[in-house]
Amino acid sequence: MTVDRHDPAARVAAHHRAGSGTARIGYPIGVRRVRVVARRQLTPRMLRLTLGGPGLDGFHTYQADDHVKIVFPDPDGTRRDPVPGARDMLRWPRPLPTTRKYTVRRYDAAAHEIDLDFVLHDGGVASTWAASAAVGDDVTIAGPPGAKAFPHHYDHYVFAVDETALPAVGRWLEDAPADVSAHVVAEVGDAAERDYPLASRDSVAVTWLVREGDRSTLAEAVRALRLPAGRTFLFAAGEATDVRALRSWRPERDDALVTGYWKRGIAGLED
Repeated sequence: MTVDRHDPAARVAAHHRAGSGTARIGYPIGVRRVRVVARRQLTPRMLRLTLGGPGLDGFHTYQADDHVKIVFPDPDGTRRDPVPGARDMLRWPRPLPTTRKYTVRRYDAAAHEIDLDFVLHDGGVASTWAASAAVGDDVTIAGPPGAKAFPHHYDHYVFAVDETALPAVGRWLEDAPADVSAHVVAEVGDAAERDYPLASRDSVAVTWLVREGDRSTLAEAVRALRLPAGRTFLFAAGEATDVRALRSWRPERDDALVTGYWKRGIAGLED
């Protein structure tokens, strides 16, 4: 079957169905002005904002961990948003505006809506904005830039994540076949965060870890898993140092996607 290289949806679907390893598949990158249309407090520290409007027409997202950048105005309120450029890319002003990446938890093409989940914490640019964002507020988003697509035909999956990657796991579980086999090991900073909603699957085991201060036991818990026979894919995402410890856990490099979403003491990490 021939796949149109200009059709990112078809390319991602083909890789999910029959690909090997992780493939980077670019999307046409858009910059869109949208509005906050709903707020929902999922857990004490996780807030979901629904963004919507006609600006989402033609939005591209086909992989569970696709992300957009929220583009924030300057401290004086000046907006310096990127603009469309050549070859489906964006032209960014200099110096760069402040941005933060967030996973697209849900996309509803018919309703022109996306959900973004925010971990609320003191001092964060995006967290502070999200906590006070009101229904009707405008916001600029850019992206997604493309997928780091991994196949959907492994015998087993392991998801090793902290709070920041729960939206990606949540979306993947909703899209996965009912009989998918997986371990989810999720580390959170407070026991109440274990109420984050994840779809139930008969062959998916979820282990919740509560972090003590800055000491992560995520890698240790993953290494202790008893895996079923067959080929396993590892998706590890969260604090960069914590997940880096799992880079050598899989014997085959192609059988893993390990991504630092953030790093202690660094604002706006680009992994």
